[in-house]
Amino acid sequence: MSYIPSNERYDTMVYNRCGTSGLMLPAVSLGLWHNFGGHDSYENGRAMVRRAFDLGITHFDLANNYGPPPGSAEENFGKMLQADFAGYRDEMIISTKAGYRMWPGPYGDFGSKKYIVSSLDQSLKRMNLDYVDIFYHHRPDANTPLEETMGALDLLVRQGKALYVGISNYRADRAKEAIAILKSMGTPVVIHQPRYSMLDRWVEDGLLDVLEEQGVGSIAYSPLFKGILTDRYLNGIPQDSRAAGSSVFLKPEELTDEMLGKVRRLDELAKQRGQKLSQMAIAWVLRGGRVTSALIGASKVSQIEDAVAGLSNLSFSEEELAAIESILKG
Repeated sequence: MSYIPSNERYDTMVYNRCGTSGLMLPAVSLGLWHNFGGHDSYENGRAMVRRAFDLGITHFDLANNYGPPPGSAEENFGKMLQADFAGYRDEMIISTKAGYRMWPGPYGDFGSKKYIVSSLDQSLKRMNLDYVDIFYHHRPDANTPLEETMGALDLLVRQGKALYVGISNYRADRAKEAIAILKSMGTPVVIHQPRYSMLDRWVEDGLLDVLEEQGVGSIAYSPLFKGILTDRYLNGIPQDSRAAGSSVFLKPEELTDEMLGKVRRLDELAKQRGQKLSQMAIAWVLRGGRVTSALIGASKVSQIEDAVAGLSNLSFSEEELAAIESILKG
């Protein structure tokens, strides 16, 4: 049965301006880092992308190495685009990245022009696209001149392979330098993608200030901190959870009694707000308008529905913010 998007898909989603650019992003974006690759159920991934679009999520975030295996998330997403979204490309923001190891040898990693240009060419072929909306350098490279890396991003925009460019995982000083280089080239950085959550706040040590000063938007990945900021671990470690398995993302030793005590107190506060903990965690990242979009991962449709439903309560009282700070510092 062919897919027809919901006519109400734009009715309730919140859209935020990305820095001082003309680009608007949904307050919740969907990342395809895991659960969309060759080792996962294609139909489950397809159902999640369809439901996300029905709920007003227009931004889908990928990278060359997403899978596993690397490249397979882009391949699967390309199939979904052809099967379900061929007539809706202009309603979608599709992003991808290069910066981590993708193929053997000296040209498949980090930040050289050789790697970055080749990587986007490969990504476009895997997704069967002429261009992506946003192309990121995925991580800083201390061994490649920043002018070379940013020059590659500028070139790709001028070639028509990307509409906008961004950076990811750059610290404040390096981000400021990258922003200045690209601005001088006439291809501004529109977005930065850092990790950010109530339990991981490094971006508050200058990076958010730099982005605000420079008119650059931001999209926070891992806003639920590896799933800890959900109701998943409130009563211990479930047998089917990441922490119980061999996941490289979450180790059982991270779930200390102190950590779980904080999470349970946060969960109580979320209930007082009429939200799930995961919904409050996303709202907290978006508080104050300094973050453009929260980038979520998902393994099932209901998780996407929960995240979007949480946008109905994005405001915090001063008392609530103070209570959260008290819990986190306690």
